[in-house]
Amino acid sequence: MELRKNCCPRRRWGKTGLSIPVIPFGTQGFGNNFGPVSDEEAGRLIRRAVDLGVNHFDSARCYGDSLRKLGVAIKGGVVKREELVIGGRVCCHSGAQWGGYGQGTPDYGAARVLADVEDQLGILGISRFDVLFVHDPPAIEPTLEAGGTLEGLEKARERGWVDWIGYGMNPHPFHLAAIASGRIDALLCFSDYNLLRQTAAADILPAAAAAGLGVLNGWSIMRGYLTGVPVERFVPREQWGQDHQRAEAIRRWCEDRGVSLLRLALHFCLRDERIHGNPLGSLNIEQLEKNVAAVLEPLPAEVFAEFEKAGL
Repeated sequence: MELRKNCCPRRRWGKTGLSIPVIPFGTQGFGNNFGPVSDEEAGRLIRRAVDLGVNHFDSARCYGDSLRKLGVAIKGGVVKREELVIGGRVCCHSGAQWGGYGQGTPDYGAARVLADVEDQLGILGISRFDVLFVHDPPAIEPTLEAGGTLEGLEKARERGWVDWIGYGMNPHPFHLAAIASGRIDALLCFSDYNLLRQTAAADILPAAAAAGLGVLNGWSIMRGYLTGVPVERFVPREQWGQDHQRAEAIRRWCEDRGVSLLRLALHFCLRDERIHGNPLGSLNIEQLEKNVAAVLEPLPAEVFAEFEKAGL
C-alpha cells in the first residue's frame, strides 16, 4: 500500500496498473440522494477530495445529479482531468432516453452502449473514461453475447473512449461468468465483504485475484450504518432486519470499548489485499476528512482478535 503524508493510502488496481485511493469517491455522495448539495459545495468537496488523494471518482447516471456536477467541476477548472481517475457505468435499462435505474425493458445492444458513453463524456466534458462498468445487468448472458453490452464497451475502448472495462454488480454467478470470459479488467462487488458478511471471499475475490483483476468493494460501511452512528438514524427500528440488529450490536460493542466503528469497518476490508478500493460517498467535506483520517489510523491486531472472539 502506497503512503503519502496526510493523504489517503493508495493501491495498484490490478491489471489496470492504475494507482487508486483505498477509498475512492462514490459520487452518489453529492448527487442529492442523501441530502442537497449545490454545485458550489460539490466543487469544493471534489477539490478537497483530490487534495487529500481521493482522486478516483466512481460515477453513474443513477447517482442523482452527480454526473453533471462532476462535469461542472471539470469544465469550470475546479479540478483538471489529468488529476482524476474517472470510473463510469453503463446500465442496460431503457425507458425515457437512458431510463431510470432498474426501470424499463433491458436493452443489451452494443449500439446503445456507444451512444450512452458518448453522451456521458459530453456531460463530463472529457474525452475518455479510465474505466467503465456494465452496471447491475438483469441478466449476464446477453451482456456477453456477440453484439452485446460488453462488446459495446470493447468498441468504446477501440474508439479511445475508455481504457479499462468490467462489471459493477452483486450476483456472484454473474461475476464468475464475466471473469471466466477473460474479457474484463476490473470489477465492483457490493454488500458482500464487510463486518456483516464476507461471502465474496469464497469465490469472487479468489477468482478475481487469479485473473489479476482490479477489485472495488462497495458498501464497506453498509451505506452509513457501519460508521458509529446509531442505525435507527438510517433505518426506522420497525423496519430492521437481522443485518440492522447486528450492526447496532457491533456499534454498541465499539462504543463500550472506545473503538471507532468507522476505523474498524474500513480496516477490516483493508486487511484483504485482494481488494484495492472501497468506494465511499461523502456528503460533505467533514465526512470526507473523517473517512481519510480513519484509513490513516490502523487498529491494533488485538482489536480484530477481540472482535472476532465476540462472534458478532
